[in-house]
Amino acid sequence: MSDETAVQMTRAFDELAGAYDHEHHDAVARALLEFMGSPLDGRAADVACGGGAAALALAEIRAAGQLADASQAAPILAVDLSPAMIATGRARAEQAGYAEAVDWRIGSALPLPADDGTLDLIVCASSLHFLGTAALADWRRALRRGGRVGFTMPTAGTFQPRGTFAQLVAADLSLPADAHGASRLAIDAGFTDARARIAAVGSREVALVTGISG
Repeated sequence: MSDETAVQMTRAFDELAGAYDHEHHDAVARALLEFMGSPLDGRAADVACGGGAAALALAEIRAAGQLADASQAAPILAVDLSPAMIATGRARAEQAGYAEAVDWRIGSALPLPADDGTLDLIVCASSLHFLGTAALADWRRALRRGGRVGFTMPTAGTFQPRGTFAQLVAADLSLPADAHGASRLAIDAGFTDARARIAAVGSREVALVTGISG
């Protein structure tokens, strides 16, 4: 991502933060984590987190005691370019009682601020289509061998971005038309045991994808 694009992205999402559709994105994040199944433990990151939908959904799972090592879990790393989105996510975490469960970072998610092979889990809900293929390669770098990735994508033919957001969609990553095309995104990036399904979230379709870092 160029510096100019990063500036445009930051400005666009800062302006959107106050009117962001958290209900939809929370539902997408919950659907993704449910599709991934367990285990969802270890060191985790929510990439291009926006208002923290995936981080908060994972924090909720941990708080419910669904992870074997929940009491010892490191805070979930949540990274986004937009200061306004991070502020929103932090406020939502505090309201939900998860203030200590998430490590909020303002900055680029490319590269992810994590050393090579140090993460067990990476999730990216509703953002990969802005990041492009470089993100998939970076996730393999940051994940340990056997670590898991989960991401969502809008489906081709149903995604209709407008204005600035249409210009910010990554040109090197094709939107999937079906589950096979969605799983190919993970397979072509070098992930194994990739699987995907198309889910209806409200009135919209989303591709849910997960895979293992080899």
